[in-house]
Amino acid sequence: MRVVNVQEAKTHLSRLLERVVAGEEVVLARAGIPVARLVPFATQPRRPGSGKGRITMPDDFDAPLPDELLDAFEGKVR
Repeated sequence: MRVVNVQEAKTHLSRLLERVVAGEEVVLARAGIPVARLVPFATQPRRPGSGKGRITMPDDFDAPLPDELLDAFEGKVR
């Protein structure tokens, strides 16, 4: 873990990000006092079908909109 003051981080942000991407943790400090950590962003891969049973679609989902609402979307004044 590397501790870096904010001024140095501003100057060398790209280099610090390269180190973080490589797996290193960087601590940002203000006047030597740690205030934040830079760590790699962890993403979880999407799994097809993971929302099954949690989402419902009404039977009239694709029914035409009422004229009044359709006119409002199209900017028509009644």
